[in-house]
Order: sequence, then structure tokens, then C-alpha cells
Amino acid sequence: MNIKNSARAIADAGSGMILATVEIAASPERVFHALTTPDEIVHWWGSDDAYRTTGFTADVRVGGCWHAEGRRADGQPFAMDGEFLEVDFPRKLVQSWKADWHEGPVTTVTYRLEATARGTRLIVRHEGFAGQPEACRKRENGWLRVLGWLELYILPVPDGAASRFFLCRLLPPRPSFAQVMTAGEAAVMQEHVAYWDKHVREGTAIVFGPVSDPSGAWGLGVVRVADEAAVHALEAGDPAIQSKRGFRYVILPMPGVKF
Repeated sequence: MNIKNSARAIADAGSGMILATVEIAASPERVFHALTTPDEIVHWWGSDDAYRTTGFTADVRVGGCWHAEGRRADGQPFAMDGEFLEVDFPRKLVQSWKADWHEGPVTTVTYRLEATARGTRLIVRHEGFAGQPEACRKRENGWLRVLGWLELYILPVPDGAASRFFLCRLLPPRPSFAQVMTAGEAAVMQEHVAYWDKHVREGTAIVFGPVSDPSGAWGLGVVRVADEAAVHALEAGDPAIQSKRGFRYVILPMPGVKF
């Protein structure tokens, strides 16, 4: 299936800056997670005819470091790294950027995420190429491809397109969790509910909610996504998982679903 993406990019070689933008049919929260979550980045950042990102680590806080590595289409390895300079979830992310193939100074990438009626307008500003016009022009095409990959990765599954269904079972830290959760855990649950409410509105989640199991309550969701990577991206983005309070998912495929 060929889908035309909305990514645009332009390089100002004189000032050494690239400006790129894309419209994505998803919330700013969803896009922010795709830009910062290691399990997601290795699934969308790259293509067989250019390069593939095979590893990514990130400590997403001001002063935290990030590191990416991968292989080009010819098999040669590459690496990039930097530091997070500003983190304003889900509106803005600023990070320093140093690639092992670029001998110039460290550059800076700024992501701005603006909520729109369609979803999110992502604006990327990559600067620091003053006096390097050729390197600046090359980044124009580079960001055009990157934002195209991101848009197609997040793009909802169209009606009639190939899709898969998964049952997602969220297990709490302890069987008595629903009866004796702490104030902090209750706050996490509010964020969890808001997260899945959004995916119900977007059509990704068919149903979600708590299950009154006599042995201990747990959460259930049924999702319709393109593939297994997409359901694990939903798992990684859940505030319950990100809280690191002991929640975990059991994810099972549902072949032959009728509804």
C-alpha cells in the first residue's frame, strides 16, 4: 500500500539550519513517545534502502544522555549520541546531536509538537551547520525521510487494510491493588485511564476496562493495530508501565476476530 506522507523540509544553508514539519493523525503524547521510546524508535527510524536504527537508549530528562546505533544499507555501522537540553512533555524536546560520520561541531535538534484538529503538527529545527552548506543541504533530505517514516509508523490502520487484534491484560503490582492502592498509584491509574480513553476515541482500542476477578482485579483491553510492534508500542506508552510501579502486561494475539 503506497501512502503519500505530509512531511516537508527546507534547508537554509546560509544560517546552517534545517526546518522540517509533518502532520500526524495522533495526539502529541503519542508522537512524543514515538520520538523518545527505545522500543519504538528501532521499529520506525530507518528503511532497508537507507539505514536501520538497531539500538537506542535514552534517559529522557534535562541533562540525560541518548545514544543510537545502526547499520547503513551497505552494512557499515554508525552511531549518534547527545544530551537532552529541554524536556517539556508533550510539547517540546531539545537535544544535542553528534553523529560519528560528521566532523563538524555538535548540533542541536528541537522538536515542537502542536495539537491540531487532525492530531499533531510536529516541527523540527536542526541547527548548528553554519559554514557547512553541503552538510546542511544533506540534512534537508534526511529529515524529510525521517518524518515520513514517523508518520507512516503512527498512521492508523485504514478500514479494510490488513490489521491484527490483540488482547492486552494489565496485571497490577499485587492482587489487592484495587482495594488498597496508594494516592500515588491512584494518580497513575487516572493517567492510565486517560491514555486508553484517547485510544478508544482514535479507534485503536476496541474496548478497555477493569475485570472483577475474585482472585484480584486486573485491566483488559482489545486493540486493533497493524502488527505486533504496534501493540508493544502501546504497552510502552502506557503511564502505568512508565511509572515503574510493578505493573506488567500479558499480550496475546486474537486470530480470526469477528465484530
